[in-house]
Amino acid sequence: MSTDVQYYFAVWAPDYADADGLKRRLEQRPHHLTGMQAHTASGTLVTGGAFVDEASLPASVTAKKMEGSMMIFKARSLEEVKKIIEVDPYWVNNVWDKEKLEIRPWIAAKPLNV
Repeated sequence: MSTDVQYYFAVWAPDYADADGLKRRLEQRPHHLTGMQAHTASGTLVTGGAFVDEASLPASVTAKKMEGSMMIFKARSLEEVKKIIEVDPYWVNNVWDKEKLEIRPWIAAKPLNV
C-alpha cells in the first residue's frame, strides 16, 4: 500500500462478557476517551461509540449497559490501526475481547462528511 494514501478501517470490539467486564470498562473509560479524542483531533478516528444492550435505548435510561465498541479509522494500513488499538486502555486492561475484536478495511456506500 502506498504510504500517502489513507483508507478507512472498521473496528468491531466486543467486551469480555465476564461479571467484571462492565466495571473494567467504566474504570478505563476516561483514559480511553482521552486517547480517542487525540485520534479524533488528528483526523485518524472518524467516528466511534459504544454498543449498548437494547434496554439502554430509551432516552429515559441513565445507566447505559455498554457491551463493546465500534470505530471507524482513517489510516494508511491495517497495521497502523492495530497499533492504536493495542495501546488503548480497553485493550491493555482487558475490556475488549481480544479473540473477537476485528479490524477490517471498510468502504462507505455513501461518502462520509468528514
